[in-house]
Amino acid sequence: MAEIKLVDVSMRDGNQSIWGATGLNTAQMLEIAGTVDRVGFQTIDFISSTFMAIAVRYYQNNPWDLIRRARIAMPNSPLQFITTGLRFIAWQQADPEFMRLVYRRLQLAGIRRFIILDPMHDPDAVLTAAKICREEGEAEIMGALTFTLSDVHTDEFYADFARKLAQSPDIDLFYLKDPAGLMSPDRVKTLAPAVKAAIGDKPLEIHAHCTIGYGPITSLAAADLGFISAVHVAAGPLGNGSSLPEAERMVANLREAGHNVDIDDKALAQYSQYFSRMAKAEGRPVGTPQSFDASFLRHQIAGGVMTTTLRQLQELKLEHKFQEVIEETERVRDELGQPIMVTPFPQMVMSQALFNVIGKGRYSQVSDQVLRYVMGKFGHPTRAVDPEIEAAIMDRPRAREIENEPTFPTYKDLRKKFGHDMDDEEFLLRAVMPDEQVDAMMANSRSRATYTPEAAPLFKLLKELATRPEASDIVIERPGLRLALHKGASVA
Repeated sequence: MAEIKLVDVSMRDGNQSIWGATGLNTAQMLEIAGTVDRVGFQTIDFISSTFMAIAVRYYQNNPWDLIRRARIAMPNSPLQFITTGLRFIAWQQADPEFMRLVYRRLQLAGIRRFIILDPMHDPDAVLTAAKICREEGEAEIMGALTFTLSDVHTDEFYADFARKLAQSPDIDLFYLKDPAGLMSPDRVKTLAPAVKAAIGDKPLEIHAHCTIGYGPITSLAAADLGFISAVHVAAGPLGNGSSLPEAERMVANLREAGHNVDIDDKALAQYSQYFSRMAKAEGRPVGTPQSFDASFLRHQIAGGVMTTTLRQLQELKLEHKFQEVIEETERVRDELGQPIMVTPFPQMVMSQALFNVIGKGRYSQVSDQVLRYVMGKFGHPTRAVDPEIEAAIMDRPRAREIENEPTFPTYKDLRKKFGHDMDDEEFLLRAVMPDEQVDAMMANSRSRATYTPEAAPLFKLLKELATRPEASDIVIERPGLRLALHKGASVA
């Protein structure tokens, strides 16, 4: 059968799907990096601009430093960055010269593969970003074919889009990206051949989430076609659930089907066990195999967005409204032109559904992001917005304010604001993030590179005790261990 490579998504997409994107800091990733490098992954789906912002905001970790150190720790495993093209952290489309610097610094830091994803499947937008990226380094560039179910997104639609990208020397390979896990084994058997015929010799990979149970069997069906070059997987507890297929099980299934998967099984097992130990120590959820749920074929809500919305309703004591919000999400998506439920659109659509259910009336409250979407500031919807809904959304003073809001500042103006002598990496962060968050990151010492899951609960306890005024001296003793915390001391 076929030679199948693996792309590991644990640290980025798996983390986002199972642990809400905030589950890993620099130390937790670097601790296991050496083991990851021995597995034999083709690529590591490592970071995005959103994850760079999380590193700064939640951990005061320098994301540029994280990329450099990970590259050193994993020299045999190319690091991957996913982007929507001409955006960096901020929702607004950035000045091309600003993005040129972003792509240059990312490649200098150690990124060796870029995924360029345009949710509207605008070939010009993808090719513009790919050209800039290619001119600033030698990284591999992948075009994303983001799957959804709609009247518009047929096999012919995806094949036509892929054909336009494949004609460019700036696109090296492609992948079928199924963020909501909606692609059935039968559908991949028609879609993948249509796309492969359009892209010729350029490689095609499969990225199928497990949200409704399709992910593992769709990935296997794709591999059995004989031309899929890589399957995307996640390790241990960061697989399954709303994430990607669990790596060890996928390897076993691929081999059972007769495919050759050349990886270090022992290293992969250690990688999976590390995340299992971490999940136990930190009290984090574990991805589990999903039962088929046909309702997802209608509302198409990604698991992470659904979890966040349920939590918001619970905080408002309105969890009994959850099913109503789910049903309203399907209606809102149809009214907004059936956008693909991939970031930022799932958050946008479901938030609007939430407003419609708990507010004074449908579309009585509309977020700025929905206003920008309807105005075309995220690109042109593949299918037009319902005219009556568009009129209702735009009939408010805030719409006129958004229409006249300033565009993303030019690179020249941003340099004038922050100074031409500012380090490029600091400049890029300050241009799109609050100063106080970047200040806190800059004030923080270099992030640790070590983490022991079993010690995490103890350190958490010590930190909490240290915040209590009455706890001036704390001593924990057990056979073979003595830890003392005295007033004025700090816990790293």
